[in-house]
Amino acid sequence: MSKKKIGLNTICTHVGEIKDEQFKGAVSPIYLSSSYEFFDVDVKRYPRYFNTPNQEFLSKKIAALEHTEAAMIFGSGMAAISTMFLAFLKQGDHLVVQNTLYGGTVNFIKEEFPKYGIEYTFTNGYKVEDFEEAIQPNTKLIHIETPSNPLLTITDIKAIAKLGKSKNILTSIDNTFASPVNQNPIDLGIDMVMHSATKYFGGHSDICAGAVASTKEHMDRIWNVGKNLGGSLSDMTVWMLERSMKTMGLRVKAQTKNAMKLAKWLDKHPKVSRVYYPGLKSHPEYKLAKSQMTGFGAMLSFELAMDLDSQRFQKELKLIKPSMSLAGIESTVLSPHLTSHALLTQEERDKVGISDQLIRFSVGIEEVKDLKQDIEQSINKISK
Repeated sequence: MSKKKIGLNTICTHVGEIKDEQFKGAVSPIYLSSSYEFFDVDVKRYPRYFNTPNQEFLSKKIAALEHTEAAMIFGSGMAAISTMFLAFLKQGDHLVVQNTLYGGTVNFIKEEFPKYGIEYTFTNGYKVEDFEEAIQPNTKLIHIETPSNPLLTITDIKAIAKLGKSKNILTSIDNTFASPVNQNPIDLGIDMVMHSATKYFGGHSDICAGAVASTKEHMDRIWNVGKNLGGSLSDMTVWMLERSMKTMGLRVKAQTKNAMKLAKWLDKHPKVSRVYYPGLKSHPEYKLAKSQMTGFGAMLSFELAMDLDSQRFQKELKLIKPSMSLAGIESTVLSPHLTSHALLTQEERDKVGISDQLIRFSVGIEEVKDLKQDIEQSINKISK
């Protein structure tokens, strides 16, 4: 059966599973060996080579979900993106990168690129014109993140892909916030897509992993660097991730539905000054988001009114958890200025609009009425 002709949930459930030929079990067996035979074999397997049975087959599921020829699974999202960058950038090359970006990626670029002699420019915004202005003669890669973390800005994927092709520059995207359930950048012309698989791929707040998907040619190049950097994932975790991905379509669609309801409710709340969610018609890029996403995602951010203490608000929540990561089936919140963007200076945070009142909200699968009630009781408590 062609992978392009089967549905999302069927891909999540069946593509990339390992058949248990010996005992006919319903799920993939786990191959925990770190040492494999090398005589008379088609593949010389080794965990650091990203080609153990569980690693190999899970990569097929990820490639199918992102409509690519190949994919690789890594030990973390940062392992994935750093390997991708270093596979295509060398001394003297230049990267154009979006300014509204995950803080860990920003920190990696600023701290590590100078050591390699790689140049970079952060755009002034997230419009295609901002990227075009930043291109230099030695630019080799354009990297975007849409929806962005944590302000949910939307970048025109088709326009960026077209720009890259017109200049013979590769393009890449962090697709973590959308997930393949809500967005497929490869179909819009992007060359490489990466994920923090810790998030929606895992979905249960118990896995740390990353992924990159692209053409076989690009993935061969990434593999060649990856085997040297050693950012592979243990097979036990790979197996857990495959198990989790079986329900990704169901989970993310339920979370996305909840997020839309909560965004509309928060947008009218008297104690919320602003809501950032691409599914709201008031969002500046609502039409663009609608044109390139199949769903608006389960992430949103909102700013509390200035008379409320944002930290106290989170501490008084009873159901929603203040927590560092995102995309689990449970709803979580955090303050970006204390967590994901804590490594940025105050000036840098101010420049991109990350205030101390900003709350990032990862919407789970709970009943919406219960989440509303929890937010309401916390606001009422700290308003007294």
